[in-house]
Amino acid sequence: MELWLVYAAMAAVFAALTTVLAKIGIKDVDAHLATAIRTGVVLVFAWVMVFVVGAQGGIGYIRGMTWVFIILSGLATGGSWLCFFHALKLGNVNKVVPIDKSSTILTMLLAFTILGETIYAITAAGMVLMGVGTWLMLEWKSEKNEPEIKKADNRLDESNASLNKTTAILNAFKRLGRHKYNWLFFAIAAAVLASMVAIIGRVGVVDMDASLWTATRTIIVVPLSWLMVAKVGSHKTIKHVTRKSWTFLILSGVATGVSWLFFYHALQHGAASRVVPIDRMSILLTMLFARVFLGERFSRRSVLGLAVLVVGTVLVVI
Repeated sequence: MELWLVYAAMAAVFAALTTVLAKIGIKDVDAHLATAIRTGVVLVFAWVMVFVVGAQGGIGYIRGMTWVFIILSGLATGGSWLCFFHALKLGNVNKVVPIDKSSTILTMLLAFTILGETIYAITAAGMVLMGVGTWLMLEWKSEKNEPEIKKADNRLDESNASLNKTTAILNAFKRLGRHKYNWLFFAIAAAVLASMVAIIGRVGVVDMDASLWTATRTIIVVPLSWLMVAKVGSHKTIKHVTRKSWTFLILSGVATGVSWLFFYHALQHGAASRVVPIDRMSILLTMLFARVFLGERFSRRSVLGLAVLVVGTVLVVI
């Protein structure tokens, strides 16, 4: 078995743990604050690993263009995290994760066009199956709070009749913020940014130790995360974070750090168009963990979609 394959598989395992642990920890915590806390944990873990493997001396040899890729990767990662965990707070794991993992297809397209990686007929067929599988996994059933949303919207409609145009527009935005599909926008944004992270990482990590790459790019993510926390004012709620939330957010951060290390090691040894699909197969374990630990249920359509997605991924890797 090739080394990159082992690294990619391990990245998938810890990515699955990341999602489920975060879902538990984020339950009563603002999404921005939860992201910032986890990022801080990843930063500490990443630099501990740098010193463990003795890669700290490589900082002085980082070239200017590599720093550009590090900064871009950090910005894209921070944006992807914020969107993903906001989507996770608004929607179920079995809805958000399939959208997020669809970044695999976009990443592969970018790898073929930008990095010049080879595409075969069987690879294209696998990509189509992955797209079909993702679509099947999306369930558009009503959310449990839909009755409350409808009642609120009806009240807004009644009040709009006697309000001026400006107030009516503001109420429309309030309705949009409570829309039952609001999680979809953030999930799609997270997927697009995640695909950019993979491509930037493939280019930037080639001449750099994977542990050092992970640690340096996290330096960019941390201030971005806390800047967002300060902007929305969620830092005021940090004193209300329960011990349980702290525990699971910290564990989620550690799992993220481990997943990143394996992922960038895999990118150093394998093509992005093959590494990313395996990493995104964490959806298998994610849904399993969501069923066991979160009690989420999946329809036959969702299970069928997962099966089609797996077949497509296998074809891509082959």
